[in-house]
Amino acid sequence: MSGITTTGATVIRDFDAHSQALLMWRQVLQWLGGLGVLLLATAVLSRLSVAGAQLMETETRTENVTKLTPGIEDTARILGLLYLGLTAAAAAILFALGVSGLAPKMTLFDAIAHAFTAIATAGFSPRAESIGAFSPPVQWAVTLFMIVGATNFVLLYALVRGDTDRLRQSEEFHFYVGILGVGTLLIGGLLVLDQGFTGGVGATVRHAVFQTAAIVTTTGYASTDFSTWSAGAKNVLFVMMFIGGMAGSTTCSIKTLRWLIVTKSFWRDLNVSAHRWSVRPVRLGREIVDEDTVRDVYAYTLVALVFFILGTVLLVADGERAGAPITEFEALSAAASMFFNIGPAFGQAGPYGTYEGFAQSSKVLMILLMWVGRIEIVPVLVMLTPTFWTR
Repeated sequence: MSGITTTGATVIRDFDAHSQALLMWRQVLQWLGGLGVLLLATAVLSRLSVAGAQLMETETRTENVTKLTPGIEDTARILGLLYLGLTAAAAAILFALGVSGLAPKMTLFDAIAHAFTAIATAGFSPRAESIGAFSPPVQWAVTLFMIVGATNFVLLYALVRGDTDRLRQSEEFHFYVGILGVGTLLIGGLLVLDQGFTGGVGATVRHAVFQTAAIVTTTGYASTDFSTWSAGAKNVLFVMMFIGGMAGSTTCSIKTLRWLIVTKSFWRDLNVSAHRWSVRPVRLGREIVDEDTVRDVYAYTLVALVFFILGTVLLVADGERAGAPITEFEALSAAASMFFNIGPAFGQAGPYGTYEGFAQSSKVLMILLMWVGRIEIVPVLVMLTPTFWTR
């Protein structure tokens, strides 16, 4: 479940005890999971107005996101080829870094393995140290791949065709890049103030950029053991777990498009409260977002937070029951990491730790959280309604 939902959480302690075949299969599972979710979100669920498809159509200026081409099969093929092409490019660049001597530890096996899970924004690595096992050039390259993987593939397709206007005019893309920038500045500033962090300026910038991208895009890679950072830095990373990348990408969590709508709607409501007779629709670019969609976004965000809180409470209670107690922050980060498909958390489930120490029943709960979070709640809730089972 962790692989196919592109969560990246693991219970493996000794990576060296397993064959390369098994480790590569973990990577392939996540690559297939990323491709499956991409096709499901842009070519199937969008027909049912699920997963923010209405917003994607407005923001990408595509009349119907299911019809980049006249047929759904052609659309799936184009997205699949784009996904495959990006993966191949990532593998080639990583391998080139290894051959050039800039990344001595980067073998062909590692290049392919990490290309699979970087573009899928998934996070599995055949190395116990994750991306921290490699040189800074690799970490910078992987940062770029994570950011690309969390970008709307409809916009990437337009970019490949030479249409730069859609990406340049996309409010969600600007919002997404802005969050990455603000997150990097916050983490970098807190690392500078952290007396326990001994890296220089270069390391500070690199780790701040990398870990911000890894958490916001829900990839979950690690360039260092960020569980040893200051409380402030760890709390900023925790908040970033709730953001996610762009709609129509391989990423998870709530996603920037929903947060953009929530922000615009809240600002609109403040202005209307001050000027009660004014009419201020929520807009993405020049297009008006209908009020039903705004309500759907609010509803999804609220339900997602409720699921997260419920998951936290159950993890704490189950740990006490099973004699494997965990702290409140461990439970909060683990619930967020599972439900929003991040991968690493804090404490024993940190970037260089595993979920092995959690109670068996807690792991069953985590499996459920990963599944519900990956398919974005609504299909599960629909299945639980009585009318779903009646004609």
